[in-house]
Amino acid sequence: MSKSSHQATVGSYVSGFILSIIFTIIPYYVVVNKNISGNQLLAIIIGFAIVQVFIQVFFFLHLGRGPKPLYNVAFFSATLCAILLVVGGSLFIMSHLHYNMDSLETAKQLAESEAISQVEGNKTGACQAIKVNHKIAIMHTQISPTITEARQCDTLSFINSDSVNLKINFGTPTKSETYAGQTELSMRKGLSDTITLNQTGTYHFYDPTNLSSTGSFNVQP
Repeated sequence: MSKSSHQATVGSYVSGFILSIIFTIIPYYVVVNKNISGNQLLAIIIGFAIVQVFIQVFFFLHLGRGPKPLYNVAFFSATLCAILLVVGGSLFIMSHLHYNMDSLETAKQLAESEAISQVEGNKTGACQAIKVNHKIAIMHTQISPTITEARQCDTLSFINSDSVNLKINFGTPTKSETYAGQTELSMRKGLSDTITLNQTGTYHFYDPTNLSSTGSFNVQP
């Protein structure tokens, strides 16, 4: 190997190493700081993973620079297809498991909406009779009242008094919760959404568009 080719190889390794570090730190920073979540976060991670693959191939494996580049490209293509198959299958399995885990909450929500209190003698947790209705108004990012005291099998109505569509998430901005089989409520402008308070305890909710707008409701037996 000539001196110039040796220097070129060392330079390629160094450049690849630096780029690998950079494209590892960026997604790590995004995940740790929770700037993005959901499908957008998954897309970013997959995108950086693909970039990392190309960095490894071109800077370390020198694909296409050898005496038989066509064989290398064919082998790399087959390997990439296998990786995509494994990753895609894993994502499908995880999504299917997530759906099955949520099915219990979905069943609770359906039982409540249809007022099915028992199935074959087993209680579903749904209320047989609805009692008092409590109202929470949301206007100009203000929630009123911020604390609601209620009894089990009362109902709670979230009223959107704004001129824009709103969402209410259960839990806090740092820890999501599920209530009555739901994690969030979507309300069109001027309309409301009502839940049946079939679970006792203290629960929190907030407006995801304004994290300072929070409230809670306490359900007694």
